[in-house]
Formats: sequence, structure tokens, C-alpha cells
Amino acid sequence: MTCIGILSDTHLNSPLPWFVKQVQQAFADCSIIFHAGDLISISILDIFQGKEVHAVHGNMCEYATRQALPTEKVIKIDGYTIALCHGAGARHNIEERMWNQFPAADCIVYGHTHFAVNHRLGKTLFVNPGSFAATGRYGAPGSYAILTIDDAGLNASLHQFTGAGL
Repeated sequence: MTCIGILSDTHLNSPLPWFVKQVQQAFADCSIIFHAGDLISISILDIFQGKEVHAVHGNMCEYATRQALPTEKVIKIDGYTIALCHGAGARHNIEERMWNQFPAADCIVYGHTHFAVNHRLGKTLFVNPGSFAATGRYGAPGSYAILTIDDAGLNASLHQFTGAGL
């Protein structure tokens, strides 16, 4: 089984202690990490040493991060095509725009909205991990997603952090 940890909208300039602890808790069993943008600083990715990391920049990233990371990326894993992007614009039709942008993708991973999503539209799995940094709407806790590929196919699950000061 392939286990992929997905996070987005960390909105951090450096890997703070609470962030490192949450990453270790959430992604201990994941060999691959997807970051769907709004890292702010690319140094956030330094804590994923030893893991295969795929990341894109978002609208809130600093200039150096925008230069170092692409706007979108298409990754092939275990025979599946996975599109990774941050997303942009209005939330109400963001998936329709991405579906048109990545028509051949088996899975589209995105961020931007701070709203966690895990559902299929036709054959395409849409995954938005929400905001890892608990900057979700209405005081929502931090969230992330786990994407698995095994004999059952391509599936995702959403998770929230519980408790304060992790």
C-alpha cells in the first residue's frame, strides 16, 4: 500500500514546534507528502526529510517560494495520475475549473479554500485537506488528508487535530 500525506495552507514562515509535532503525528506512516500551497516559506518542507515531497506554491507564498515551486504538478504514482495545485478564485466553482484543467487526472488535490473535501465527481477523486494550521473558517481545527493506493484503488480520508497546543 502507498500512503500519501496531504496538507495545505500552512501559512508559516518557518517550521514552528507545534507544526513539527503535528506533522510527526499525522504523517508518520506516509512515505510521500503533497503540499497543496500557501506554505509562505519553502523552508516548511525541510521537516519532511526522508520522504518524497511534491509541493506547489499558492497565492500567499513569498517570492522565493513562488520561484522554487510550480503552480501545478501532475504526478504518476502506482499507475494513477494525480494533479496537485493550490487553486484560485471563488470557492463555489473551483472544482469545475480544476476538472476542466486536469481532465485526465484520477485524483485532483488542491487547497486555497480552507475547507476539507473528499468526494468523487465521475471517476475523479477530489481531495482538499483543508487548512493544516487551524486557520479554517469559524475557528475550525487544523485538518489534513491521507491518500492511499492499494488493491481497492485510490481512496482518501480526512482528519482533524483534536485538543489545543498539539
